[in-house]
Amino acid sequence: MVKTILFGIALSTMMWSCFTSQKNHSSINKKEVKMESKSKKQKVVELLKSIETGDTKPVAYINPKKYIQHNLAIGDGLAGFGEVLSLLPKGSAKVEVIRAFEDGNYVITHTKYDFFGPKSGFDIFRFEDGLIVEHWDNLQEITKETVSGRTQFDGTTDIIDLNKTSENKELVKNFVNDVLLGINPDKITEYISTEKYLQHNPNVDDDLTGLGKALEDLAKAGMPMKFEKNHKILGEGNFVLSVSEGEFLKKHVAFYDLFRLENGRIVEHWDAIEEIPEKSEWKNNNGKF
Repeated sequence: MVKTILFGIALSTMMWSCFTSQKNHSSINKKEVKMESKSKKQKVVELLKSIETGDTKPVAYINPKKYIQHNLAIGDGLAGFGEVLSLLPKGSAKVEVIRAFEDGNYVITHTKYDFFGPKSGFDIFRFEDGLIVEHWDNLQEITKETVSGRTQFDGTTDIIDLNKTSENKELVKNFVNDVLLGINPDKITEYISTEKYLQHNPNVDDDLTGLGKALEDLAKAGMPMKFEKNHKILGEGNFVLSVSEGEFLKKHVAFYDLFRLENGRIVEHWDAIEEIPEKSEWKNNNGKF
């Protein structure tokens, strides 16, 4: 948990440094930024990569007058970036965006980070009038050895079936309600493929049998995984992200679950689970969700 907080602080500090640096270089040609010609997805990928490269220009994609922060280790707005000291040695940050997709005014990324150790991260950015005005994320340490033998990142990155976006989001929404929230768990085979289910959670094996065993083991240990509320369903084509809260290992957590769909069934899953700190530890009052 401490490493996650340090990661959030370091991330915000570096972005603040880029922002203040940009303010002090008024000679930057606005035409070079070409903000309006770039997609929201491009802007987010450039912004995240700038954490590694130190490029100051992508910070112009953030609205300096309105930036709502949901990483609870970081102060609200761009001013929050100035309240912490840089903890990262120069040039030590590594950022690799593995997947990025858009849903209306939202951009979602699945990213491999290295800040005080390797992290798997999901970030959500919301745009207004072409600028980023809000940010959510979830971070989890990377596990080298996984039950399935798959990493937390591998698998296809191709976005297809754009015409099925609404259909796929509705399927995941119903899956979350029926199976994860427990309304009708027996309907699981109506959502997850019985022929192929590739698993990237480090502690769960492939297919429905692997998922069932992992959930059974947790229940036997007296630490069942509980989904209590879903907050967001965002997707593009064959990729859909679900953002929920609940309990894991007897801790209050946020669940970020990324699903890939084929032919009306879920066939692949990536996730990140992060503990939500006590409110007394929050650096902003916006909440995790």
